[in-house]
Amino acid sequence: MKRLTYIIALFLVATVTFSQNDTIPNQAIVYKFDIKREIGSTSWIHTQYAFEEANDIGADMILLHLNTYGGQVVFADSIRTKILNSKIPVHVFIDNNAASAGALISIACDRIFMRPGANIGAATVVNQSGEKMPDKYQSYMRSTIRATAEAHGKDTIVTGTDTTYVWRRDPHIAEAMVDESIYIAGIIDTGKILTFTTLEAIKHGFCDGTAESINDVIEKLGYREFQIITYKPTFYSGLKGFLTNPIFHGILILVIIGGLYFELQSPGVGFPLLASAIAAVLYFAPLYIDGLAANWEIILFIIGVVLIALEIFVIPGFGIAGVSGIILVFTGLTLSLVDNVVFDFSNVPAKELFMSLIIVSAGTFLAFIVGIPLSQRLFTTGPLAKVALQTTQDMDLGYISVDEEPQNLVGSVGIAQTTLRPSGKIELDNEVYDAVAEIGMIDKGERVKVIKYASGQLYVVRDV
Repeated sequence: MKRLTYIIALFLVATVTFSQNDTIPNQAIVYKFDIKREIGSTSWIHTQYAFEEANDIGADMILLHLNTYGGQVVFADSIRTKILNSKIPVHVFIDNNAASAGALISIACDRIFMRPGANIGAATVVNQSGEKMPDKYQSYMRSTIRATAEAHGKDTIVTGTDTTYVWRRDPHIAEAMVDESIYIAGIIDTGKILTFTTLEAIKHGFCDGTAESINDVIEKLGYREFQIITYKPTFYSGLKGFLTNPIFHGILILVIIGGLYFELQSPGVGFPLLASAIAAVLYFAPLYIDGLAANWEIILFIIGVVLIALEIFVIPGFGIAGVSGIILVFTGLTLSLVDNVVFDFSNVPAKELFMSLIIVSAGTFLAFIVGIPLSQRLFTTGPLAKVALQTTQDMDLGYISVDEEPQNLVGSVGIAQTTLRPSGKIELDNEVYDAVAEIGMIDKGERVKVIKYASGQLYVVRDV
């Protein structure tokens, strides 16, 4: 009876212990992360959060569920690097498509599984219109995908007394997914970009097997008891991904610079300056939270804006304050995009600094290209036409700032009361007036004729 009681007690303790844990003892924790969209800043933000969470829960592996036609190379490269440096094994299930940037990410993973009928390859760098980019971009991508394949090393093959080393993923084949000039006998002819089907990828070492589902992949990796935990993006991570998109950064810079330019054109309007301020907050806030935008970089930007404001409202013109302000604004915007320590850029990859310069320069250039004609349209015939003063104060319409009675003296003849050198006094109908000689000098006593009245001044010439 005592033994039965003891067994029941042990059972109750085990039940309570199990209920207090989220994972089952001896079960492998599989952390699943999906990339099923165009690869961009949001994908990179989600990747960082996913890997951090997988580390926190002690996942046994990360399984990437991939279906993408590609995306931006800079973010694909960041994801690739994250995978290669991960202490947790990272495997991928290609669910139909791993094109372009997706191929690069897949090749970085430890094991690749593909659904029957799936594809991997076609990693040539193209622009937004699908046109092939210049060779310097292709060269970078060739090097990157080649290095990614090399990172998996070689297998040692022993045949009798012969020992050979064979690439697990042949870098030359990987490079052919980018470079159409590469010829590999039995695989690809020149003039074509390499794309593998599932069976071709298995044959040439770029796929470890076929699978129909996530569970199928996990079982083929040797796990029988496992628990799948799926990364769930938060609203904040999605918003952060959107706000840190280079294209959106360029738009924000356009608004920031454009707003300041509009305010220079029509000081005191206020709306362009408000739009510029809002864009600046949206630009700096996510970068500051990430630790990229330091306090001093934001202060540089603010000082630049203050100097521009001084140029607008206090010392009109375009001098040292305005030029210095523009330089500081540009510097603050640029440095906030890179992970530097004050003025130490030794740990900043050259491509990141170059990209930040391109983004800020492009936004600034577009701001002026778009801003000049747009400001003219908005403040003359557009929706802001009523904000800026359009009326000219013509004298014919009754706008006067000086006495206009002398206008009636034009054509009158009189006598120079003093010598006009060129200014002096003249007498007309027994009235004395100030006058200016239009041509040369007129001596005292000479006859003069009034030829015009402008800016409150009579102009005369000799009457001959």
